[in-house]
Amino acid sequence: MNILVLCGGLSNERDVSISSGTGVARALRKRGHDVALVDLFLGWPAPFGDPAEVFGRNADPGDALVGERSPDLEAVRAMRPDSDVRVGPNVLTLCRAADIVFLALHGEEGENGKVQALLDLHGVRYTGSGYLGSAVAMNKGLSKSLFRAAGIATPAGITLTKGTDRAPYRDVGFPCVVKPCSGGSSVGTSIVRDAAEYAAAVELAFRYEERVIVEQYVKGRELTVGVMDGRAMPAIEIIPKTGFYDYKNKYQAGATEELCPAPIGAGATERVQRLAERVSRTLLIDAYCRVDFLWDTEADEIYCLEANTLPGMTPTSLIPQMAAAKGMDYGELCEKIIEVSLKKYEKSHD
Repeated sequence: MNILVLCGGLSNERDVSISSGTGVARALRKRGHDVALVDLFLGWPAPFGDPAEVFGRNADPGDALVGERSPDLEAVRAMRPDSDVRVGPNVLTLCRAADIVFLALHGEEGENGKVQALLDLHGVRYTGSGYLGSAVAMNKGLSKSLFRAAGIATPAGITLTKGTDRAPYRDVGFPCVVKPCSGGSSVGTSIVRDAAEYAAAVELAFRYEERVIVEQYVKGRELTVGVMDGRAMPAIEIIPKTGFYDYKNKYQAGATEELCPAPIGAGATERVQRLAERVSRTLLIDAYCRVDFLWDTEADEIYCLEANTLPGMTPTSLIPQMAAAKGMDYGELCEKIIEVSLKKYEKSHD
C-alpha cells in the first residue's frame, strides 16, 4: 500500500507526534509498504511530479526522541512564512494520492476532529476515529458530562472559561487537579493542594487554551486500557518513580514503571476492560483508542479520566506494550490499526 504517515503540526505534543510518526513509518516500510512521512505544518516543500515518487523514497527517517519539555512552537511557526495556514504545502495532494493516511498526530490540532473533517471533505481514508468521536473525546468537559449521563464514574469537577471568576475551586475542594480542557500529554496540568498553588495552576493552564477543567483529585492506582475494534486490550498499571504521570514521566525512558498486564486481579481487570469498551461507545470512537482510569482501591471505585483517540506510538508508549502482551509486534500493530480503521469506510457503504 501507499501509506502517508502524517505527524508534527503545531500541537504542544508536536515532538511526541514526530516520534510516533517516525516509528510507524519505519515499521510499515519494513513490512513492505511504500511510505511517505509528512509533517502536517511543514508539508512537503520539495518539488515532485507523480506523487508515487514520494512514496517510493523509502529512506529510514531515523529516531526522533521526545525531550523533557514541550516544543517551542513559535520557533516552528518561524520555519514557514505563511504560518497562519496550519496545513503545509502539498499535504492534501499527497494525502489524496495515498491508499490511507496513518494519523500519527497528537494533541488538540490532530485529535480534535478538524484534520479528520478536512480529510473527509477530500475523500481521504485515514486511521483512527472519525471527526465526531475525535471532537467529543478531545473536550474533557463534554466527555465528563457524557460519562455521568452513561453512569460511568468520573472525578467531580467544573469548567472555567478565561476571563471569568476563577474562585469556584471551593466547589471541588483541595487537593484538586487543574488542566486544559482539550490538552494532552499532561501539558499544563497541575495537582493543587491550596489556594496559592491553585492561582498559579489556573494561570498555567490558561496559557494553553481558553477553557480549563478543575476536578477532584482521586488517590488511587493509575490504569489504562486500549480498545481495538470495540474490544479491550490488556490493562496497564502506571507507576511514576517521582511525582505524577506528567509530560516528562510519560516520554523519558525509565521515568515510569509500566506493568502489563496490570497486577490487579481478574475481577478488577474485567471491570476496567468492560468500562473501557463502554467509554469508547459512549464517546462515539471508531477503530481504536486508549482510556485512562484511576482506581480508588479503598472505595473500590474506578474513575474514568479521559479517552485518547490517537494514542502514542513512541518507544515508551502504552498501546504498543498492550499489543506486545498479546504477542503482536510493533509492525503488526501498525497494520492492525490500518485494518480496523478501514472498517469505518466499509460501514459507510453498507
